Amino acid sequence: MPPLSHRCDGAPDAPAQAIGPTRPATRRVRSLRTRLVAGVVGLVLIMAAIMGALSTITLHHTLMRKTDEQLFAASERATGDPAPAPQSTVAPSDPDEQHGSSEHNGDDDRGLPPGLRAAGQSTGTLRVVLTGQAASRDQDGKDSRDDDESQEDQTFQAAYIDNRGRYTALSADACAELLDLTPNSHPETVHIKGLGDYRVMANLDPASGSTVITGLSLEANNGLVRTQMLIEAIAAALGALIMALAGRAMVRSSLAPLERVASTAQRVAAQPLERGEVSIEERVTDADLASSSEVGQVGTALNTLLGHVEAALAARQRSETQVRQFVADASHELRTPLASIRGYTELVQRESPPDLTEDAERALDRVHSESLRMTALVEDLLLLARLDAGREVEREEVDLVEILIDTVADAQAAGPDHDWHLDLEVLSPPADADPEQIEDFTPEPALVQGEEARLRQVLVNLLANARVHTPAGSRVVASLSRDGGNLVVRISDNGPGIDPGVRERIFERFARGDASRERGTGSTGLGMSIAQAIVASHGGTLSVDSRTEGPQRGTVFTVELPAADPQ
Repeated sequence: MPPLSHRCDGAPDAPAQAIGPTRPATRRVRSLRTRLVAGVVGLVLIMAAIMGALSTITLHHTLMRKTDEQLFAASERATGDPAPAPQSTVAPSDPDEQHGSSEHNGDDDRGLPPGLRAAGQSTGTLRVVLTGQAASRDQDGKDSRDDDESQEDQTFQAAYIDNRGRYTALSADACAELLDLTPNSHPETVHIKGLGDYRVMANLDPASGSTVITGLSLEANNGLVRTQMLIEAIAAALGALIMALAGRAMVRSSLAPLERVASTAQRVAAQPLERGEVSIEERVTDADLASSSEVGQVGTALNTLLGHVEAALAARQRSETQVRQFVADASHELRTPLASIRGYTELVQRESPPDLTEDAERALDRVHSESLRMTALVEDLLLLARLDAGREVEREEVDLVEILIDTVADAQAAGPDHDWHLDLEVLSPPADADPEQIEDFTPEPALVQGEEARLRQVLVNLLANARVHTPAGSRVVASLSRDGGNLVVRISDNGPGIDPGVRERIFERFARGDASRERGTGSTGLGMSIAQAIVASHGGTLSVDSRTEGPQRGTVFTVELPAADPQ
């Protein structure tokens, strides 16, 4: 028999099984309230954008129409202006000579195009007069003379009224865009270098043959449109904010009954409905049912469902109670005949009559062994019946270290072909302790309040399960550690693991990993259910985790029990 590996330094002999539950990936879902408020705000912003665009287009169209009217009026006023002809002209072919810096006062008309000083002309008004034979064009808008002759004979006068009311000449570069206009008496929008956007109109003077260009600045119109757009943006933002706050309050008020219905469903879902007598008192209130038709439909359906569930659970509880009572009564009644069978077989075997044949002796041995097996099954059923009835366990101090050492030693004797290890981490100093703390360390007793025989039965069942369901040579580690106010016992192995279908019902009664009922391989399926019931009666929990594939294949049973106060 190989020696039992016993470590109390908290360090396992081999890498421990790192088996843990895996959490399914969850996706964050926005609440209905958030989506409704976002949808309302989005609709408000879309409507504000559409209304803003329409109002801006309308304003721009209105301003342009008004500007065109002002442009026609400015052109008509300039027609009757008796201003003298300019004495100095600049040919457009001379790019070096600039006019943008020349200014004219009110008493000097030299260089000003006729009509600019007409009464009523506003600031930003522009006037260009193109004279000479080159100004005469055919009906197709083409010059009737050669380009060289046009440049020699063509002269123009150009100036505008700036924002301070001064008459300022235009440079040749600023006039380049204007000189390409065709006289057609239709307003056009052009961009003049250094002045910005202008609304201009080119006319042909029939008397002099000159091309007269009149323009009005669009700076005020553009500024008004920009101001309008800014105001619309601010109004849309404020409207969206107000609508978000108001919509949030309105949606919260409207969804409050639905949230209370959801809270009712959550409270019902939090109740332990899987076993025992269950009474579902939660219902959707009449006030919430009358809040709206939609909530009323959902609440009524939920109340009806809860009523059906409560009735089904009550029927299940009655059925389970009857079955358990029958099992308890049958088990109790079977104890007497089983004891008689066992006693008589032992009596016959002890006296060993001379006329008893070998086959009869073999049959007698078989009857005796089966009576012992059935007696153990009856005792297990009676124990479960007592635990189901809520019988209080005996309360005394139990040392888990002693129980674990004894049960692992017994398991090693029963399964010498397995590799057994004992890890008493609870008796070791903390991993982050310094040498002085390690020297002065005194382990705290690993005590629990309970019934020693029952706790020993739990560990025996778990170790036997590891021995029976793992092949020879498997490593089985029994560890005892402390987790806060609980003592944790883990029985882990590196065997083939438990099938997921079996793992889900492993703590159910008569649940067996092997469907066979042969004595050599089968079992009654009560060991795990008895272990869980005993642990639960001691205020603890029993859980299992298992993997059938990968390098961390194996099974881990975890028992958590509340530690007793050492004082």
